[in-house]
Formats: sequence, C-alpha cells, structure tokens
Amino acid sequence: MTAHQLILLRHGLTDWNHARRFQGQADVPLNEVGLAQAATVADKLLGQGIARIFSSDLQRAAVTAQSVAARLDLPVQLDPRLQEINVGTWAGLTPDEVAQQDPDLWEPLRAGQDGRHSSTGETATGAGRRVAAALTEYAENAVDGESVLVVGHGLTTRVASLLLMGLDYGHAWSFEGLGNCHWLVLRPAQPHWRLVTYNRS
Repeated sequence: MTAHQLILLRHGLTDWNHARRFQGQADVPLNEVGLAQAATVADKLLGQGIARIFSSDLQRAAVTAQSVAARLDLPVQLDPRLQEINVGTWAGLTPDEVAQQDPDLWEPLRAGQDGRHSSTGETATGAGRRVAAALTEYAENAVDGESVLVVGHGLTTRVASLLLMGLDYGHAWSFEGLGNCHWLVLRPAQPHWRLVTYNRS
C-alpha cells in the first residue's frame, strides 16, 4: 500500500525564527504570530483528503499539528525522527555569532557545502536521511490513495524531500527555504518521489 501524497508542513513562527537564531532541537514555543498561522493553515488544509497526521515532538511542530488535527478531527502521532537538525552548541546563536565562534565549520556551510552544524551537531544530509526514512515508512504503511500530513521543520523537510527525489544536498540552495506554516506536496513514485507543489501557503 502507498499513500497518494504526503503534505509536508513547516511549523508556525517562533521568536527565534524571527530573530534568525538557530533552533535545532531546542524546544522553542510558537509565538503569537505562529499560533495565528497554525490556526489559519488548519482551515487551508481542509479538503486535502488528509487521513493521518504525524509530527515532530518538538512543541513548535506539535502545537501546529494539533491545531490542524482539531480542525480535521484526527489524532496526531508524534515521532522524534522528525525533529529539526541537531545544531549542538549553535542553538540560540545567530549566523553572525556562529561565524565568529566556529569559522572553520561555518564557512563551508555558507558556501553551500554540507557539514556538521557545530562540533556536536548533525550534518544536513544525515538529518535529512533520518526524516526521509520516517516519510518512506508513512507512505508505505498508508492505505492506497490516502493523503498524509507531516508537520516538521524547515531544513530537515527540505533536505529529506530532495533525497526522496533522488537529489543530494548540493541542490538544497536551488530551493527557497519553506516559510513558516508553508507546505510542500510529494507524491511517492519509483525510482524517485515527485514534487507536486512547493512553498504553498
């Protein structure tokens, strides 16, 4: 059995998003704007045929998912595999602060190469593979024709989608980052998944 499509939704806005601080797996809550975005996107996702909802267990994603779930009268299944990339000691820092603290790690990333996000963090590809494995499992376990909603995070959602489409991290910067409470739609296929829509709101 295979899902018809997976709708991958990024969580609503947080104060750290607004300040351009690395969040990673820090459990930062939605701010007032993010809560309003979550309520609005719930209405927009009506009529998409969503039958199941999965979410990262970090509260900014889980609260966004619960807002949609309440509107659709569906449960939310939390999955820690959907968490954002682990940025280790960079959590809470701005890009300028990271550049000062870890220039040897930051410069290759800024140039578009993959690498560890801090000495204790993950690579984007490693984090993307973690999320892609979860998405593949959801698709394979769905009833044929189902639409599955997955609420997660910006970087890992983008990189996981690229990997499922047969692309590597080198293509990541060809895609604009997902906006808060924006979504993309992927359709499982062989040999690679297909992108149906991107950065929709």
